[in-house]
Amino acid sequence: MDLRGVSLIAGGEAAKAGAEFRAINPATGSAIDPPFFSATEDDVDRAARAAYDAFLLWRKRSARERARLLRTIADGLDAAMPELVARAQMETALPEARLQGETKRTSGQCRMFADVIEEGSWVGARIDTALPDRKPLPRPDIRSMLQPIGPVAVFGASNFPLAYSVAGGDTASALAAGNSVIVKAHPAHPGTSEIVARIIIQSIRDTGAPEGVFSMLYDQGFAVGQALVQHPLVRAVGFTGSRNGGRALMDLAAQRPEPIPCFAEMGSTNPVFILSGALKQQGNRLASGLFGSFTLGAGQFCTKPGMVFVPEQQETSPLLAELCRLTGESAAFTLLTPGIAANYTRSLQARSEESGLAMQQARPSAGTCAVSAALLETEIDAFLDHPEWSQEVFGPTSLVIRYQQRDAMLRAAEELEGHLTATVWGTEADLAEYADLIAILERKAGRLIFNGFPTGLEVSDAIIHGGPYPACSDSRFTAVGSRAILRFARPVCYQGFPEASLPGELRNANPLRILRMINGSTTRDTING
Repeated sequence: MDLRGVSLIAGGEAAKAGAEFRAINPATGSAIDPPFFSATEDDVDRAARAAYDAFLLWRKRSARERARLLRTIADGLDAAMPELVARAQMETALPEARLQGETKRTSGQCRMFADVIEEGSWVGARIDTALPDRKPLPRPDIRSMLQPIGPVAVFGASNFPLAYSVAGGDTASALAAGNSVIVKAHPAHPGTSEIVARIIIQSIRDTGAPEGVFSMLYDQGFAVGQALVQHPLVRAVGFTGSRNGGRALMDLAAQRPEPIPCFAEMGSTNPVFILSGALKQQGNRLASGLFGSFTLGAGQFCTKPGMVFVPEQQETSPLLAELCRLTGESAAFTLLTPGIAANYTRSLQARSEESGLAMQQARPSAGTCAVSAALLETEIDAFLDHPEWSQEVFGPTSLVIRYQQRDAMLRAAEELEGHLTATVWGTEADLAEYADLIAILERKAGRLIFNGFPTGLEVSDAIIHGGPYPACSDSRFTAVGSRAILRFARPVCYQGFPEASLPGELRNANPLRILRMINGSTTRDTING
């Protein structure tokens, strides 16, 4: 595909009027052609107006029509995999196999949401039929369901150029719910973003969807993102990235004259608690598994285990020795951007100067985005005195916290911030003994893992990728899995409406055959009379 390097608005190309920038190859540090051009304030306004006009049409399209668009996008992504992977490798230095898997995950998400909306029960239809003879007051006919929220601004993530980017889960779920989408592409992989955006635009044309239902805007800085969140026609925000970035967007969304929801996934340190039984039975497996998990993807996963609590016992020393060996002998890792690599290096330097922290680091690495893995170690009293040590360091590092007393470990768990995941390694007897730990972690994380590792996220109906702040802006929702569609919809109630004026999901005959709650009972039945 011939990359044009311009923002794409409602199927058309924006002018090359904004600031020029290029992607950087993390492996070489060199700029990649072609140049790309940031969107202007006028581009943002045109995209938002087109998105609003398209939303008014798209929200009325049938689930079958919306599902057809999603499946067409998925087919286009699969067909373009060689080109997508080749460009994404240049812009991210991620391995070919990883990018192939991510392409499949992205197309799979589109197909999953197509299945969800075709089945239709996701709208949560509820019907309380009229009780005209009820005393002392009659009950009117009341029916409710979820409806799309409006144009959604989606921010592409740096660490997933496909699955959390232009056609990622935010875009797919928002389109599935009946919303239009404006994507602010991540400047680290603009070429990959353009290839995907053009696939979406062609799919819109092939399926007859309104062209304004999708636009993509470039920007090497923050102005376009800020303008999108503040535009009065944008009704929600989807973001995956850093805490600072997510918090800034949350504040902008809240400060608008009419505030809007900002669904921000802002990373996590994902604590791992190793209990006595697991350490005795699986010490060697734990060392290699932990190292593989915190260095997977060069430690640039939001589910990386960044804290590991280990009991002080006979088996602890061999575990830590093996972790130190694996870390010290590891090869250099290439991070996604020079900025990420610089932040990682600064963070480790600051930690190395802290008293009470020991560090094992691989040999120095060379290159703009090349870094070394690092293992930090401390004891729990020092950790409790330094809550800032629990904050995420984005890259291939983890912190081991040794504990002797159960009460100290439970106190540390109680003082944790919100996280995406929390992992417990133990036996069934350990789980019974540490039921109080599990009860704490249920309040601290969105996904609890037993005898596994948090990296590796299954896209499914039951999965939760969310958690209490600051992991996410709203712990009631997930950014991954079929429940993600609920972020971009709101409940609407219809009282006393005639049958012919109701949405199909709420009509007596239940023409879509969905599950509904009728007078307190869940059923696919029709309503007689």
